[in-house]
Amino acid sequence: MKNTISQLAKLIRHHILTMTTTAGSGHPSSSLSATDLMTTLMFGGFFQYDIKNPEHPNNDRLIFSKGHASPLFYALWAIAGGIPTDELNTLRKFGSRLEGHPTMKFPFTEAATGSLGQGLSIGVGMALNAKYLDKLPYKTYVLLGDSELAEGSNWEAMMSAAHYKLDNLIAIVDVNRLGQRGQTMFGYDIKNYKKKIEAFGWKTIVIDGHNPKQIDKAFAQAAKVKGQPVAIIAKTTKGKGVKCMENKEGWHGKTLNATELQTALKDLGEVDLNLQGEIKKTKNLPSSFGLQRGKVKPFAEIDSAQMYAEPLATRAAYGHALVEMFPHFPNMVVLDAEVSNSTFAEQFKKQYPKHFFEMFIAEQNMVGVAIGLARRGKIPFVSTFAAFFTRAADQIRMARHSNANIKLIGSHCGVSIGEDGASQMGLEDIALFRAIPDSVVLYPADHVSEEKLSICAAEHNGMVYLRTTRAAVAPIYQPNQTFKIGGSHTLRSGSTHSASSGQAGSPQTKDDVTIIAAGITVYEALKAYEELKKQNIFARVIDLYSIKPLDFETLKKAAAETKCIITVEDHYPEGGIGEAVTAALSTTGIKIISLAVKKLPMSGKPNELLAYEEINAAAIIATIKSI
Repeated sequence: MKNTISQLAKLIRHHILTMTTTAGSGHPSSSLSATDLMTTLMFGGFFQYDIKNPEHPNNDRLIFSKGHASPLFYALWAIAGGIPTDELNTLRKFGSRLEGHPTMKFPFTEAATGSLGQGLSIGVGMALNAKYLDKLPYKTYVLLGDSELAEGSNWEAMMSAAHYKLDNLIAIVDVNRLGQRGQTMFGYDIKNYKKKIEAFGWKTIVIDGHNPKQIDKAFAQAAKVKGQPVAIIAKTTKGKGVKCMENKEGWHGKTLNATELQTALKDLGEVDLNLQGEIKKTKNLPSSFGLQRGKVKPFAEIDSAQMYAEPLATRAAYGHALVEMFPHFPNMVVLDAEVSNSTFAEQFKKQYPKHFFEMFIAEQNMVGVAIGLARRGKIPFVSTFAAFFTRAADQIRMARHSNANIKLIGSHCGVSIGEDGASQMGLEDIALFRAIPDSVVLYPADHVSEEKLSICAAEHNGMVYLRTTRAAVAPIYQPNQTFKIGGSHTLRSGSTHSASSGQAGSPQTKDDVTIIAAGITVYEALKAYEELKKQNIFARVIDLYSIKPLDFETLKKAAAETKCIITVEDHYPEGGIGEAVTAALSTTGIKIISLAVKKLPMSGKPNELLAYEEINAAAIIATIKSI
């Protein structure tokens, strides 16, 4: 077996060199350093996987957080029989499944990686799923580079893994000393890595990453550890096996030319190109293990909103909605960043504690964990203050590339939160989530719309961002009102006092202007409507609760039937509702005025701040009268 592993490692190195030279780009030196480690893992009897069924619920999981080592990743699966070896020569070519860093196009990718420091968090999510939710015996392996350990998200993940005693999570740290531009922060100070990782509650195993006996023993030992996650810290040589590259600077992300390749292949010695590796096959488990991925029970309409007749904050309604939805969406999981008493996710925690995971104040790790859970078929609802999601912007960006079905809920939006001040005000969140391809952005005004839109989020397959507000507000809608992604409701029109069913009001009265608002500013728009009506100025008020996608037909109708559109939002103008509406109606010629947060905010009463930023009823009235 040991000779076979050695021969397989040599073959994998051959493929790494040839495919990167053919591509003319890639990271051969970073791939070569981890080759012995990963070859032993996959073909030494430790990794269990049904290669004909990547969706098998109990396959072990392999994540290359060190995503630039993708040539190694692809070569491993090729010699395992997962893809034809000829396909390796399509590396990085347009339309190839073998992209520069692993993406979901490649059938054996667990999650898209390459933005460093994210893979371990994703691994935590998958390990949580196995240990606490589906209760499956699969293990999750994560390959980390030493350079990426400078990213704080890794240490967030380590704390989380230790807290949840994830003895089914094994990190493999490839300490090859050299980063992109030279030596890493700690170089070959292996004791430093060991000391730090152990301080975070992990079991560590230090080895020579090119010694077959030590590698084999490490994986065997890691599989037996109970009660804590394991980190195999391997001292390796960057460019191992190729003399011109070995432990030398200047080779990161650099490939061999044709002449250098021939010399390097001679360094490797004789290679059996017909050799194939065999992965230990996953054991079949009783069908009772875990929940079926992506399956939910038929959903009956939640009618509990009718119990709310008094003012209620949408953040409070969110907590109630989670509890009500879970029986209909049993794959739901709720994560929160130690603010569950403010986001009201604690209501779900009290009712369904086994499906709630406290992520503490570590938003990057929280989103990464959600990606891992989503990739294992769960529907994560992830909540914190809207402002703090900006910390995890990169994880959110990469979640889309992993096709992660996650729902992110940001509370404490805008200046309307009041006295807490600018540091707590989510004012960039709409822009952040609008920029994610295919994302959905929802902003309910009252508790009825919040509960209904939470249902829409759960039913939608993809990323959804839902904005909630801090203040308690009176209900606008009746419990039987319907909502949909891509919809809106025209609340007032002309002299009609109420049109909450979504229908425009009195057809004989022409509307002078349209006021478009969402969330807290809907209430300001309604106040403005009442005052303007007294002065015989008739406004159409639209609750644009779906900010992405927009209700284009309703917007287009407003542009055709009124003289001007005023957008009002508790958000910075850049990337907000005003820009979304302006872009949608760019060809109509309608005049659009955006009222948004344009001054640096401060502490104060909510009504003072809405007035200061000129997004209250008085500002709406003044703007309309001026035109």
